[in-house]
Amino acid sequence: MFISEPLALRPPAIATFLLTAATAIDPATFANLELFEQFAAAAYCPGNANDTDGGLKVTCPVSNNCPLVEADDAKIVYGFQNSLLTDVTGYVATDASRSLTILAFRGSQSVRNFITDANFPAKPAPTICAGCNVFAGFYISWNEAKEGVLAALAATAAANPTYKVIITGHSLGGALAAIAAAEMRNSGMNIDLYTYGQPRIGDGKVSDYITNQNKGGNFRVTHDDDPVPRLPPLAFGFRHISPEYYIKTGNGVPVTPADIDGPLNGNVNFQGNTGDLDQLSDFDAHGWYFNDVSACNDGAGFEPRS
Repeated sequence: MFISEPLALRPPAIATFLLTAATAIDPATFANLELFEQFAAAAYCPGNANDTDGGLKVTCPVSNNCPLVEADDAKIVYGFQNSLLTDVTGYVATDASRSLTILAFRGSQSVRNFITDANFPAKPAPTICAGCNVFAGFYISWNEAKEGVLAALAATAAANPTYKVIITGHSLGGALAAIAAAEMRNSGMNIDLYTYGQPRIGDGKVSDYITNQNKGGNFRVTHDDDPVPRLPPLAFGFRHISPEYYIKTGNGVPVTPADIDGPLNGNVNFQGNTGDLDQLSDFDAHGWYFNDVSACNDGAGFEPRS
C-alpha cells in the first residue's frame, strides 16, 4: 500500500512510548464503535457518494453490512467522488434518529487512491498547527474535498444546530477523517473522530496536537494483525493519534466489548496494534472491523476521470 524512501521529516516530537494495562471497553463505547464503522462502510457503496444533491437514504445494498445505519432515518446531504487528483470519495449525511451529522470518507479503491497512499513525503500543514508535518497525499486529498464538504456541513448545521458532528473513515478514509477533524476543530467545531485501520498521518507534533485538541473525542480503532496502522513506519518519524481501541479477535469473528482493549494512550503504545508483529502482511485483517468494512466496494478501481 505504501512505497517510499525515508522521509525528510522535521525532527519528530518526543514519542510517548507506553505499556499500559489492557482493559475491555464499556458497552456504550462499543455501540458507538460498531455504529460508526457501519457509516464508514457505507462510504464504499457508490450510491451514497453518487448522491451529489442529497436526499437519498444511506444504504449498503450490495454488502448489507450497515444494518444499524439502514435502520435509522439517515439521509445523504452531499455525496462527493472522482476528484481530479486523488479521487477523494465520501458523503455528508444526517441521522435524524440519533441527531447526528456524519462525514464519512471511503478507503482506497481506485488507482488515484493508491497513488495518494504512495505520496509519502511529509508536507507542512499550517491549517492544523504551526510546524506540523503530515503525509502529503492525505493532505492534498482532503484539500480537494474541503470546499464542498465544508459548505455541506455549514448548511446542515444551520438546519440542524443541535446535531452532534461525527467524522469517520476506514484506511485512507480514516487518515482523511483525522485531518478534516483537526482543521474543523480549529475553527471551533466540536467533532468526535472515529477511524478504522487508519495509517499514521504525520509526525509526533501533529499527532499529539490532534490528540490534545479537546474539541471532541478520538476513537482510533485497530485490529489484530492489520498491517496498515503500522504504516508509515515509526523509523520514519510517524506517530499515531491517541487513544487506540484494539480489536483482538481474528478475521471473520464477531466482536464483543470484551474483545476490544482500550483506551490505549500515547502516540506509540505496544499494547495494541503497534506491538502486534506476529503477522506483517495480513491484509484480510485490514478489511475486518466488526464486519467486512469494504464489502460494498464495486471493484471499479481503474475508472477514468470523467
